[in-house]
Amino acid sequence: MFRVPFLIAIALAIAFGGGIWSTLMALDATVGFGAIKLGPWEAFPEVQTAKADPYAKSHRANAGKLIYASAEGLVFTAATDETGARLSGNCSYRLTGHTPPARFWTLFASAPGAAPPSARSDLPRALNSRIVLRDEDGSFDIAISSTARPGNWLAVPAAGSFRLTLTLFDTPTAGSSGLIDLTMPRLEKIGCGNA
Repeated sequence: MFRVPFLIAIALAIAFGGGIWSTLMALDATVGFGAIKLGPWEAFPEVQTAKADPYAKSHRANAGKLIYASAEGLVFTAATDETGARLSGNCSYRLTGHTPPARFWTLFASAPGAAPPSARSDLPRALNSRIVLRDEDGSFDIAISSTARPGNWLAVPAAGSFRLTLTLFDTPTAGSSGLIDLTMPRLEKIGCGNA
């Protein structure tokens, strides 16, 4: 007597559970289409515009994040170094060069999917264009490591993978069609462990 309703309930649970699971996996798999890759750096310039694809709109709604419009800023993320190896807290990195033109920029490291670092941290978990030390030609050299380094140092978690987020504010490159010609800072691995 209860066999048919029980089988229907199991079928509905599998169908709804599988549908929800596959939707969440699709949202986690991509931020959307139209990515710009410049070395290890990746940006989605149309994610907040009317031209955004359905995956980008769904990802934005699911994450509940405020994304900058093209006139306000552009967010670049890097989860790998120049060779394509994943960024790891067990290794030390060096970020050198210039950023594209921007009135202001910020740089921070966080675990994938985690929130930006807290301002209450004792370690320099974020840098910006106003506090970074520069060479005579305007370039910078930032050490990215879990152990303290002289000069510009960005602290990262000692274990696990992380990603860098470079946000350019009030930049003409956000609305430019020449984004592919931009020069981004180089992200090189110095060594791992005690090396």
